[in-house]
Amino acid sequence: MAKQLARPVKCDEKHLRSLDVIREMGIVNMWGGAEPLRQVYPELSEAQAAEILIYWMETFSDRHS
Repeated sequence: MAKQLARPVKCDEKHLRSLDVIREMGIVNMWGGAEPLRQVYPELSEAQAAEILIYWMETFSDRHS
């Protein structure tokens, strides 16, 4: 059984949806997705945006099955 990834404290659905839109637009390789996320949500630190991006990547298939 796979370990459940803990959702970052600062991670809201709006952040996950924004990353979905960034992916759909194809404006950046998603490994660099933290920077455009910070442009939309400047209150996020670099570390917070990176944590949200990792969570988004790790849970993408669960949310988009």
